[in-house]
Amino acid sequence: MDLLGVAAVVLDSDGRIVLWSPQAEQLLGYTPQEALGRPAARLLVADEHLDLVLDLFRQVMESGEGWEGVFRVHHKDGSTRLLEWRNMRLQDDTGGLYALGLAQDQATLRRVERDLALSARLVDQSPIGLAVLRPDLRYVAVNPALERIGGLPAEELLGRGFRESVPFGDPDRLEDAMRAVLATGTPLLDRHVVGRVPSEPAAERAWSVSLYRLEDPGGRVIGVAMSVVDVTDRHLADTEAERARNRLALIADASVRIGTTLDLEQTARELADVAVPHLADVAAVDVLDRVLSGPGGRPGPDTGEGHVLIRALAVAAAFPSVAVDAADRPGELARYDEGRLVTRCVATARPVVIPEVSGADLRDIARDERAARLLARAGVHSYMAVPLIARGEVLGAIDLKRCRNPEPFTEDDVLLATEFASRAAVCIDNARWYREQRQTALTLQRSMLPEIPRRLVGLEAASRYQPARAGSEVGGDWFDVIPMERERTALVVGDVMGSGITAATAMGRLRTATQTLARLALDPAVVLRHLDEITAGLDPYIATCIYAVYDPHRAQCCIANAGHLPPVLVRRGGAPRLLDLPSGTPLGVGQVGGVALRSITVGLDPGDVLVLYTDGLVETRDQDIDTRLAALTGLLQTQDATLGDTCDRLLGALRRPDTPDDVALLMARVTG
Repeated sequence: MDLLGVAAVVLDSDGRIVLWSPQAEQLLGYTPQEALGRPAARLLVADEHLDLVLDLFRQVMESGEGWEGVFRVHHKDGSTRLLEWRNMRLQDDTGGLYALGLAQDQATLRRVERDLALSARLVDQSPIGLAVLRPDLRYVAVNPALERIGGLPAEELLGRGFRESVPFGDPDRLEDAMRAVLATGTPLLDRHVVGRVPSEPAAERAWSVSLYRLEDPGGRVIGVAMSVVDVTDRHLADTEAERARNRLALIADASVRIGTTLDLEQTARELADVAVPHLADVAAVDVLDRVLSGPGGRPGPDTGEGHVLIRALAVAAAFPSVAVDAADRPGELARYDEGRLVTRCVATARPVVIPEVSGADLRDIARDERAARLLARAGVHSYMAVPLIARGEVLGAIDLKRCRNPEPFTEDDVLLATEFASRAAVCIDNARWYREQRQTALTLQRSMLPEIPRRLVGLEAASRYQPARAGSEVGGDWFDVIPMERERTALVVGDVMGSGITAATAMGRLRTATQTLARLALDPAVVLRHLDEITAGLDPYIATCIYAVYDPHRAQCCIANAGHLPPVLVRRGGAPRLLDLPSGTPLGVGQVGGVALRSITVGLDPGDVLVLYTDGLVETRDQDIDTRLAALTGLLQTQDATLGDTCDRLLGALRRPDTPDDVALLMARVTG
């Protein structure tokens, strides 16, 4: 009644006013003090209607039948108001009788009735699901739209608790949210809920749920209202858009992560790592064995009769799984028969997809019965193989399996995997071409490097050469030990700037020229000047070089430096030190305007050691050269049983696996 603005008046059996509501005061002007205890008929009714009203009062009190009608009553200001009345008898627990009158002016009453009818139609015809629940979270009202959304009729919901009969979403989270709204009064708007309804258990749906607290005009909490909007279409569109964004992000990530080096195995590992866990739970990268024999490979089928030889390069899993044990180990060579799905994939150059894997399919996926049992135990339920194709040639395939991911592979997954495979295939193809070129350069360079002569007068020597890491090209580092006339020995270490076959070839030409010039018994500075002229003709190459000649009869070493790092001299019983040599200008730059090449002579005693090296031994990106040279001299303070042991120790301590440069190291000890 407070909500509707209806005036309430209660009369005792004598017709005196015993309850006068605030709405009655507002409607008729009398305060409770002015109205309570007074006969209602005398206060409110005109004289001409007094008998009729008293008769109606007796009728209600005696028969208990209600009465409704319209008549005029007095307002405190002297005017009269035409009001519509609803009258009924009340009885208390002692048998006392009272009359309740509800009054409202007709215009307001019509408006209230109209608003109530409109509200009822709005609730009933609204496409938004609406429900009202008591503070104990039991349904008291449900509109037809909520019945349709939840798939449960109103009679199954009314009076029941929310948790036991919520037709959608997560009941625990929603109930907690309702209790929070009841406690704080803060509405919860547009909470996204995803779930399934009893009428369509296989289809995932989405709803937007809003909650707000209901209070009476006095502020008493009377319940909570809930509105529910089905937003499944928007949810599906958002989900698809999110998937598209994720696919683009994965492709961008693959572009960055795949092909960071020109190492074939590393590229395969990068492809497998990108594929899990976003695309598959287990991924394996296999290549045809003929591809690894070099660009172009061996023509024709690998073994004939539809069989192929496959070499595994990488396996990755999103979690520990026996499915990994079912895959070929990286580096293994396997013979795949024509019934295997990977064979079909590389033979047809098309993806092979099994969305729902059966027991028979597992035998076509696995290499043998044991592997098939492992895949079954791992829960493999969906499979895909995508060919690796570069420059029109099938190089191998990427093998993808899903175990924990419950979704089967879809056409979108095929497109994403194909994009990964195409990018990776180009990188793998580049890596195998590079491997062939690098192997050729390495073979060429090793063929040009000398063996230490077995007998040197007054000297013993040891050397080491290490090429750059697998992902870098072969450089132009070299060393040489050249016996000369009058029992002298030339010690040479040089570095042609650049890499690849051409750098190795330039190194070979400089080494040959150095050997020729050494036989002329020229001063080291003169030898380097001739080498400078030769290097200038090898445009665009520049080289650095240390050239030293040891004379055992004079116990002296004459040294010249063309832009190279200084050698280390270790005196017997003394501390190692860097020789202070005129650095000179690198070979190929020319001496015009540069630093002139000069020789210096150093006396050497039995037990003294001279250490020559290239920059790959000491240069790094994260430490300055002085720090690294100090580390080198510090390591040389300790003597090993042999020079070869010292060479190995220096390489082990100073050489980093990721150094993108090769190393030449030459050590010579004076024997006397």
